[in-house]
Amino acid sequence: MMLPFFLAQAQAPTPPQIRDIAPPIDIFPYPPWVIYTAAGLAVAVLGLLVWLTVRWCNRRPVAPPPTPRQIALAALEKARMQIRSLDPYAFSILVSDILRQYISTQFQLHATQQTSPEFLAAIAGFPGFSNEEKKQLAEFLEKCDLIKFARIDSKTEDSERLLEQAIRFATGGAQ
Repeated sequence: MMLPFFLAQAQAPTPPQIRDIAPPIDIFPYPPWVIYTAAGLAVAVLGLLVWLTVRWCNRRPVAPPPTPRQIALAALEKARMQIRSLDPYAFSILVSDILRQYISTQFQLHATQQTSPEFLAAIAGFPGFSNEEKKQLAEFLEKCDLIKFARIDSKTEDSERLLEQAIRFATGGAQ
């Protein structure tokens, strides 16, 4: 049986299927330009902190190196501890080397490369030493040479005198 035409149209079509609810979609809350800007600022702040740290480390005061006089006096004080353990011959060589090294570095003279008479002749006209200092140095070198080369009989007291002469010259010597 067939329904008349007007009745066939009156019948409602079947409704479309209802789809189920879709799951939520993750959407990043910030646009990319905000992320790039924040990353750039973080790198800039980190770079600034590194630069400031390096600058601060470089600006800290550095202790000045010791002067030749300070080095010589420290070496002579160290030699003082060896007066009893070294024989006068070895001690005179030690003290003489310390004083010659001091003179070489302080006054740019070749004290370590010359014999005592050569060195004393070289400083005869040197304005860096007073006549008293030249006399002290000549007495010191003469005593050292007598112990080293003439092998005169010397005792610990002679070593102590040599040490005191060297310290007196290094502290009160020419500036």
